[in-house]
Amino acid sequence: MKIAVCIKQVPTREWQPRIDETRRAVREQDASFEMNEPDAYALEEALRLREKHSGEVVVCTAGPARASQVLREALARGADRAIHVEDDRLSASAGADAFSIAGALADAIRHEKFDLVLTGLQSDDQGFAQTGVILAEHLGLPHATIVMDVQVQEPSVRVKRELEGGWFQWVQMPLPALLTIQSGINQLRYATLKGIMAAKKKEVRKVTPSTLAPARVSTVGLDVPRKTKRTQMIDGSAADAAKSLIRKLKDEARVLS
Repeated sequence: MKIAVCIKQVPTREWQPRIDETRRAVREQDASFEMNEPDAYALEEALRLREKHSGEVVVCTAGPARASQVLREALARGADRAIHVEDDRLSASAGADAFSIAGALADAIRHEKFDLVLTGLQSDDQGFAQTGVILAEHLGLPHATIVMDVQVQEPSVRVKRELEGGWFQWVQMPLPALLTIQSGINQLRYATLKGIMAAKKKEVRKVTPSTLAPARVSTVGLDVPRKTKRTQMIDGSAADAAKSLIRKLKDEARVLS
């Protein structure tokens, strides 16, 4: 099987976001970055499918030069080669959205004729959960979202989708197809020293997009949540205090109806 995995570089979860002077983006020069967690599960699933059915795993990303970090990490975990659609405009701070990123990825991988394309369900930074779906439309592929299990039965694939309220749905579709993978589908592996050394010799093909589709989502403004702490003391008897507490929860906090 020939499998593509689309991964994204996102700010680390431990980093405290700092808003830039435009108030519409974070200060990326102050940030540290890592592989998007749902994409890491997509990569692991691709590696397991290759181990079971043989073939090739190709990791792809769209972003500025710094995004090569996650490609090297994916290669160290076991991916065979990488494709980097490199452009400074393909970052969240530059205003790139799911539509523009999916279009850039589609142009770069369309000619590869992959049997399966995997993406994470959503990104940890923007959380659109749309890049994979739009990419499937660009490539003309059937797709399934929120996938929790993948069973390849060529020339088709059977997947388990997570629904609301603890329900699941099994779907069978023809290959090639695109799947967006839910976090927790498997147990992640980490790069070994041997894998890190081998990654240095693996191919990373850089692609410069000739044109970029204009973003269809714009950020009006960003703000960091402010932490506040207020304590109110309720006096009186237990019965009076209980009545006062209920009134405050209903009328002020509005957590009771």
